[in-house]
Amino acid sequence: MSEPATRTSRGTQLGVGAVAGVVTYVLGYLVTYLWQSSNVQDQLEGFNVIAEFLGGDPIPTWKAVGWLFYNAHGVGFTVPSLGGQTTRNLVAGGEASMLLYLVPAVAVVLGGFVLARYANAADASAGAQAGATVVAGYAVLAVVGLFVFEYAAGGSAIHPEYALGVLLAGVVYPVVLGAVGGVLGAVTAT
Repeated sequence: MSEPATRTSRGTQLGVGAVAGVVTYVLGYLVTYLWQSSNVQDQLEGFNVIAEFLGGDPIPTWKAVGWLFYNAHGVGFTVPSLGGQTTRNLVAGGEASMLLYLVPAVAVVLGGFVLARYANAADASAGAQAGATVVAGYAVLAVVGLFVFEYAAGGSAIHPEYALGVLLAGVVYPVVLGAVGGVLGAVTAT
């Protein structure tokens, strides 16, 4: 008889984790956007003038900020080059603030912390399990973002790296850092 109640509580916990994951991803992107959009817009200015002159569409700032958000997860983005495609990471390359690495990390740890508190996690193990459920929503948006932040022009595209985007941004960050936040939430509960 207790089996259905356990499934319901696990299902509820996973649902709450999914919502927390979506909120965490959106929060991380919004912080990145609010902090970096003017810098990104300045960087795109020259390219966008040339693109418009040649009849192309300018790169929207919000898409380029998305590339930076994935860079903060350790995920590069592809750029067309003479030999095909090149991968770039503006944060790792020193062209953007190294502090951007903290944005998704802090957001996911915070999400895991809140989930552990919501689940009334009694110990570190329960906190880690609760916090890691942030992956349910974060992974979905991390995969969707790979395509939403794509910019196509002239038969080629600029987009976050697909495999690393799924693996690092979609799985590793939310599972590992969500669990860390969950442990913190459980061990600091009064």
